[in-house]
Amino acid sequence: VQLVESGGGLAQAGGSLRLTCEISGVSFDEYVIGWFRQAPGKEQEGISYISTSEGTTWYADSVKGRFSISSDNSKNSLYLQMNSLKFEDTAVYFCAAGKTFGLPAVEVFNSDYGLEYWGQGTQVTVSS
Repeated sequence: VQLVESGGGLAQAGGSLRLTCEISGVSFDEYVIGWFRQAPGKEQEGISYISTSEGTTWYADSVKGRFSISSDNSKNSLYLQMNSLKFEDTAVYFCAAGKTFGLPAVEVFNSDYGLEYWGQGTQVTVSS
C-alpha cells in the first residue's frame, strides 16, 4: 500500500489549492480514507474523510464549508479542494487510509489505530 500526496504549496489568504493523494493497493469500498493536518507546535488534526461504502463524508468544523473531499476510484485518487484559505490552514497535510472491516467509518477514522496507512505529507502555506 502506498499513499502519495501532491498539490501543496503557497497560496494567499482567500485563495484555493487542491490536494491529491494517489493511493495504490487499497480497495476504496473497503476503506475509509481521509485527510489530516499538523501545524507547527500543534497536535495533528483530522479534517475530513470519505467512505465509499457508506456514501458519507465528514468535515471538521474548522474547514466545513470551505474544503471539499472527493475520490475517483478509476484514478485511485483522493482529493481535497481547499477554498477560502486562511492563514491558520498553514500545515503539513497528510492522507491516510484504514480498512473498516464493517465498522462505521467514523470509528475507524477516529481510532488511534484505525488508519494504518499514511502518506508522507505535503506542505500548505497560506500567506496573510
